[in-house]
Amino acid sequence: MTTLTRYISRIFLIVVCVCAVSIGTAGAQPLGRLVISRSPNFGWNLGFHLQIDGTPVTNIVQGHHYHGWVPAGRHVLTVSKVPYTGYSGPTSTIVDVQPGWTYAFTAMWDSNFVFLRPSGAWLTPGELWQNGWPGRPSSVRTIY
Repeated sequence: MTTLTRYISRIFLIVVCVCAVSIGTAGAQPLGRLVISRSPNFGWNLGFHLQIDGTPVTNIVQGHHYHGWVPAGRHVLTVSKVPYTGYSGPTSTIVDVQPGWTYAFTAMWDSNFVFLRPSGAWLTPGELWQNGWPGRPSSVRTIY
């Protein structure tokens, strides 16, 4: 191969790589953080099933929580009791996720129904940092 042909081949390869990277990042959606924990008096023998926008996500039992990232926009969080005994239908909560924000809920149990209660206020990334997240060991807490 001549020097000119190698030069043109390298330039073409660089252009293709740049286009591939720009196409991949153009479709990426901004995300918000979702944390769902159980209340301390939820019950040792009960869990709950979590769905986001009708898609099954996980079952959460004693000593566990859910932490995940969801795309920005309006979402329906649905929870139901596990194991299913008697009449205990699902309950739903609507959340409008903003990019970079954290949304924390606590699963509560009352009268055979599980429901989600917002845990305090919604926090921006700056407020999270001021409160010690991430990486400031003096105020980092584990959510269970």
